[in-house]
Amino acid sequence: MIDSHCHIDFDDFSEDRAAVLERMHAAGVKHAICISVNLADFPRVLALARSRPNLWATAGVHPDYQDVEEPTPEGLCRLASDPKVIAIGETGLDYFRLKGDLSWQRERFRNHIRAAKQVGLPLVIHTRAASADTLGIMREEGASSCGGVMHCFTEDWETASAALDMGFYISFSGIVTFKSAESLREVARKLPLDRILIETDAPYLAPVPHRGKRNEPAMLAATANFLAELLSIKREAFIELTTANCYCLFNRLQKSYEH
Repeated sequence: MIDSHCHIDFDDFSEDRAAVLERMHAAGVKHAICISVNLADFPRVLALARSRPNLWATAGVHPDYQDVEEPTPEGLCRLASDPKVIAIGETGLDYFRLKGDLSWQRERFRNHIRAAKQVGLPLVIHTRAASADTLGIMREEGASSCGGVMHCFTEDWETASAALDMGFYISFSGIVTFKSAESLREVARKLPLDRILIETDAPYLAPVPHRGKRNEPAMLAATANFLAELLSIKREAFIELTTANCYCLFNRLQKSYEH
């Protein structure tokens, strides 16, 4: 298994991070991708990724972070020059948490796509209550040329289908295990198996039966087990499949795996 999206650099893990990583290994999670959410914290994310051969980083600024240093395509490309950085993001649009003039959010998203295309790395995209604009900008900026993943997917089939058409993967978090998420499970049932990724988004969104607890990479197993049963696939086959998908998307991770 590969946790394709987590935030184990956060202070939530400051007291027991070593134990969290031990549990991750024991649960069969081979790699974890530690996601950047702003430029100020990027050095912390990168330091964590460098500390272990199976931890990786991304470079980007989350759309919910408003009053922070704005990333430029050139700046993101510089950060991505480190071989431990395997994607650009987390980026995208979020009209749920923030209101008003969000033109800055859209321009930030465009800058991430431009950087990803320049360095040849995939995008990690966050979209919430903004699917039409997210897809529109992806098309306008030619995001299909670099590809990426729609992380912690919670949108409808039409959004998933449009992302698939642009060569993107769809990643499921613990939300797919929640009782209220039947519409999301319907999306999962329709997806081609070679486009599915899994993630924790730790410390958030712990899957059933851990819901309400601090999430961590070891809990990825619960989401994998749930989806395997939902899709009528043997657990081992589903894990092998989603792991292969992750290696296929993240080319720097693939090169590490091959060597």
